[in-house]
Amino acid sequence: MPADMLRALTHAKFLDLVDIILVAFILYSFFRLIRDTRAYQMAIGLGIVGLLFILTRWGNLVTSHWLIKNFITYLIIAIIVLFQGEIRRLLTGIGSGTIRRPLTITTFHQKMPDLFLAVEYMSQRRIGALIALEKGISLNSFIETGTRVNADLNKDMLVSLFFPHSPLHDGAVIIQGDRIAAAGCLLPLPASHNLGEEFQTQTRHLAALGLSQETDAAVVVVSEQTGTVSVAIRGKIEKMAGRDELKNRLMGYFKK
Repeated sequence: MPADMLRALTHAKFLDLVDIILVAFILYSFFRLIRDTRAYQMAIGLGIVGLLFILTRWGNLVTSHWLIKNFITYLIIAIIVLFQGEIRRLLTGIGSGTIRRPLTITTFHQKMPDLFLAVEYMSQRRIGALIALEKGISLNSFIETGTRVNADLNKDMLVSLFFPHSPLHDGAVIIQGDRIAAAGCLLPLPASHNLGEEFQTQTRHLAALGLSQETDAAVVVVSEQTGTVSVAIRGKIEKMAGRDELKNRLMGYFKK
């Protein structure tokens, strides 16, 4: 009998440990996916509300507990409406098999100089460009909308793809690791945005923002109107002052 009880207790403790590790992994993956987004602050706020819900129940604060309980119902509906993009990205990340890092720092140092030279060249000549760099969430579904290239990443190839009157110059180029995976790809437009007036009519910037809202890709844009270089990451788009700022921004993001 004591031996049976010991085995049962050991088994229970092992299952508890597995349970804790599983929950910790799920939470870690969740916060990693929503890091640097509006959803991160939302998750913290939701955690605080959940803590208040538990405390008011333990403290037998009937009225406060009733208010928080009803508030949570409406809060969940509001979250679904306001954070559609973040929820879609989270589900896409889970469905794509999770968090890969195809673009390593070694690859970054070896191949990204060609990207920076190409972007600088196109910026100086006002050649419009839209370049998506895959991070953790697969961009295969967007690759299917374009033409597969599967070429080594180099300056001349990138410039030729965006050269005016090239058959693929209007779409996006997608880079996976150190390869140009596809060109002429269609990217999603954002459901909502707060772009400045200068970007309102520029489809490339809207497409860059849309992809960055749905995935964790970094999207580089060159404006054919002004030659300005911008980067869209996690639903935010920023102008880059030059090659060094672009390099530092992308390197900082892909090191995370």
